[in-house]
Amino acid sequence: MIYGFNADEVFQIAIDIEKNGKRFYEKAMDLVDNPDVKALLSSLAQDEVEHLKTFTELKAQLSRAATENTVWDPEHEMNRYLQMMADMHVFRSDLDVGEGLSRVKSLEDALNLGIQFEKDSIIFFLAMQDATEEKRGREFIGQLVDEEKKHLKKLSLELRRHNVREVTTVH
Repeated sequence: MIYGFNADEVFQIAIDIEKNGKRFYEKAMDLVDNPDVKALLSSLAQDEVEHLKTFTELKAQLSRAATENTVWDPEHEMNRYLQMMADMHVFRSDLDVGEGLSRVKSLEDALNLGIQFEKDSIIFFLAMQDATEEKRGREFIGQLVDEEKKHLKKLSLELRRHNVREVTTVH
């Protein structure tokens, strides 16, 4: 364990990520015309709401040990480092979501941005899972990873379907 973060801190960041994921998918729906992709983005936004509820419940179930500092840190440096790490890997604010969406010029751009968002979330959660010392907390974080993998799969399949349709219409 390099960092010694506790699961409570990771779950709070996960909750923030899910809130921004919901905002991202809702705003991305306004940028695409394809009804199938709109439906997918709407479904993913709803999934984020469900994930948010689940993660909030999981956070509430954490043991006291999962909410305590794992190392002496009177200046809260670990929490600041954790926040910085999250800032580097995922949408952490409305500004980040808006900036990302401002670069969306096509359906593929929207899908690729969603894919990047989910990949970044998975990478962040895996890093935090490894850095969390409490066993039950690591298990809960594993559930976060599984949920994000489902989103990644849905987005990747839709991008593949769209690319296949583009190729078949060109011939």
